[in-house]
Amino acid sequence: MYCPFCRNPDSRVMDSRTSDDGSSIRRRRQCPECGARFSTTETASLSVLKRGGTTEPFSRDKIMNGVRKACQGRPVTESDLAMLAQTVEETVRATGSAQVEAQEVGLAILEPLRKLDEVAFMRYASVYQGWETLEDFEAAITLLKVERETSFDEQA
Repeated sequence: MYCPFCRNPDSRVMDSRTSDDGSSIRRRRQCPECGARFSTTETASLSVLKRGGTTEPFSRDKIMNGVRKACQGRPVTESDLAMLAQTVEETVRATGSAQVEAQEVGLAILEPLRKLDEVAFMRYASVYQGWETLEDFEAAITLLKVERETSFDEQA
């Protein structure tokens, strides 16, 4: 780590702390050359392997933008979308892999979106899973109804 003041290529870690959400580490450093102190934030990189074979860094913003289209006209707030994106990132990071396929990210979106808004879920899933017939939609709606009835029965 280069010192931002004198560009010395060495620094000493004085203190390390994990962020509140556990996704990064904040390190307090000191330059042995000029004595200046500075902070760094370290995060584990996570990349997404796209269908075409290219990779790109994981982005919560891309998750939010993709889901925002499905939520258009629905009672879903920006903070709801941010929470969904965080949940998806946590799910993907929990795999322990530094690189995940785009398909896995899409699958990780489905369940939190279903809990957030069933209509948005149907919109997203219809495109993501490539539904082509009315029967595809009917099967998904039937499954949602069964899951809803099961959860109501468990709560009662």
